[in-house]
Amino acid sequence: MIQIQKHAKPLVILLILAMTTFTWGCESSTNAGRGANIGAASGGIIGGIIGSRHGNFVQGALIGAVIGGAGGALIGNYMDKQAAEIGHDIRGARVVREGEGIRVIFDSGILFSTGSATLTSTSRYEIDKLARILNRYHDTSLVIEGHTDNTGYRDSNQMLSEKRADSVANLLTTYGVSRQRLSPVGYGDSRPIETNNTEWGRKQNRRVEVVIYANDDLKRQAQSGRLN
Repeated sequence: MIQIQKHAKPLVILLILAMTTFTWGCESSTNAGRGANIGAASGGIIGGIIGSRHGNFVQGALIGAVIGGAGGALIGNYMDKQAAEIGHDIRGARVVREGEGIRVIFDSGILFSTGSATLTSTSRYEIDKLARILNRYHDTSLVIEGHTDNTGYRDSNQMLSEKRADSVANLLTTYGVSRQRLSPVGYGDSRPIETNNTEWGRKQNRRVEVVIYANDDLKRQAQSGRLN
């Protein structure tokens, strides 16, 4: 599982160290039960860590839904089902449940030719399947992140990452996902998850991540005790 703690703000790290009873979710576990036990404070911390990777600490607090109790369990179950469908239907992607959100990680080599921001015909089919799932679980918002390794010029990497994030967002829109749900962003080579000193590490860093989190409508439904 990606170690998202490495990008957290120092204050958040201290708060996490204080939470001795909290454990992170992983690909093989569900978060519905955990959502029932995590209160508002811990949920906000989770979201803050996720959001620090986007350079947006406030938005990160939203990703950690922070409802807790029965409402948190409802959102957790909603996300568990969605994550299971994505993991079953989408090839070439790794699905990670984080807090009350989902992270779908695509190797850029699966989506694009080298140096290109044009999606391949095979990847368009996978994005189509992802869009179908997203349209069934429409009470979510998404951040689409483009990332590169550090090979070449930083400005070129930044531009390529932005174009790739936009390409995925545009295709999802073509397949019926509301543009209002989508926030594409490029990070260039500034968010490595592995070393850039090896080819294997650089391959891991060349990726597109789709972060899925509860929107305000879903939170309100969960707080009322029933999802539509």
